[in-house]
Amino acid sequence: MKKLKELFSDTLIYGISSVFARFIGYLLVPLHTGVFAENQYGIVTLVFAAIALFNVLFTMGMESTYIRYGKDRDKAEDIFKTLQLFLLGTSLLFVVLIWLLQPLIAPRIGLPSGDPILWMMLGILFFDTIAVVPFAELRIVRRPKTFAVLKTANVIVNLGLNFYLILGLDYGIEAVFISNLVASFLTAIATALFTLPLFKGSWDKDLLKKALYFGLPFIPAGFGHAINELVDRFFLKGMDPGTVASLYGAEYTPDDVVGIYGACYKLAVFMLLIVQMFRMAWQPFFMRESDEESAPVTFAQTFSAFNVAAAAVFLGVALFAEQIVSVKIPFLDFYLVGQEYWLGLKVVPLLLIAYWFQGWYINFSAGIFISENTQSLARITLFGAGITIICNIILVPLWGMMGAATATLISYSSMALLIFYYSTKAYAVPYNIWEGLGIIVCCATAVWLKPLLVNAILMPGILASVFLFVVTLGLVLALSFYSINKAK
Repeated sequence: MKKLKELFSDTLIYGISSVFARFIGYLLVPLHTGVFAENQYGIVTLVFAAIALFNVLFTMGMESTYIRYGKDRDKAEDIFKTLQLFLLGTSLLFVVLIWLLQPLIAPRIGLPSGDPILWMMLGILFFDTIAVVPFAELRIVRRPKTFAVLKTANVIVNLGLNFYLILGLDYGIEAVFISNLVASFLTAIATALFTLPLFKGSWDKDLLKKALYFGLPFIPAGFGHAINELVDRFFLKGMDPGTVASLYGAEYTPDDVVGIYGACYKLAVFMLLIVQMFRMAWQPFFMRESDEESAPVTFAQTFSAFNVAAAAVFLGVALFAEQIVSVKIPFLDFYLVGQEYWLGLKVVPLLLIAYWFQGWYINFSAGIFISENTQSLARITLFGAGITIICNIILVPLWGMMGAATATLISYSSMALLIFYYSTKAYAVPYNIWEGLGIIVCCATAVWLKPLLVNAILMPGILASVFLFVVTLGLVLALSFYSINKAK
């Protein structure tokens, strides 16, 4: 339990900063959905989807690579300088290449060729990339407070500029990208200053070859992940207008659907937050603990503890989604999510479970990293990407936003179970996966029961949500407490 407490401590520090940063950043949702029309917010959604896709190419798996090899502090300076210079050069090359290809890229994200937003997109990609390895260094040396301050400062700058440019200067959607570009630039400068002493190292070709051998498999894996995460927006944009009209009404267009889906997708950020804050602490933790005899038991207990946290978030968001979006932001007179976007709320439970399975994927990845079998990550993630594309092709024309969310859930659950198979073959851990599946089913059943309680026995909606939250979470805690103690 001592190791779990250490992991929990690091996760909490990363988590507090991430929660705070995400909470601040989430204030942009009511601003954007309150000011921009659905089709404009659709463009914002598509551009950031493109940024996430290109980010995989720009970073080339070097974050995970540095965490893997940077833990050897005798060589940390050499590996840091080598990877930073490598990313600097390749990022500049990719910026030029994408700009030359803009006539092909711009229409896919709803922009005309030569639009200044494209330059801002490339700037965001460049500055975010050169901050990747410095942030990984802060995680390795366990400086979560510095990490937290820098991440939070990034969000505050971004938020402040958004409000100033949109409300103060009456800018359009370009304000969103100007704000992100400035925040990314300042963050890149700050991380460089904190890690400047590591540039005393030497360029090492052999280290670079080793790093590329480890990191390059993350490119197809990363593209697969980005496809799983983002490609549904492009399928929704490509929907037949007649299908959109039959599903949602004649007043809606495919661009509107993208905007609505993107706004409601933001509610799933609460589960993504748990997953990401866990990932920040988990990767350095399992690499440190991998040589310990008790590591497999510790990893199994971690999986059970993660499911408790995920269950609490799922129940809190899925059962109270209507109350959450109807919260009004003080002084702005905006809902947390604009009323025009509430049409997409039904996708939220599906997306929350999808991110829950992503958390499983991260849990199970320990065996892959420890055994250095990163090549399997590409196979697993590309398999998931294939499922995502096929399911979107089939389901989006039938169900629209629900089809896109279902495709995401099918993909992430398949990937989680597949990496479980590969990981436990490479590094045996007694995960109680049936308990985890049982917890997910219990939580999903609670959400399914809510309309029955409201409609059949006329229980007030908020009372039904509270009742189901307390009863289901109590059952989850009992199951997980038994599993954690059994694994000792």
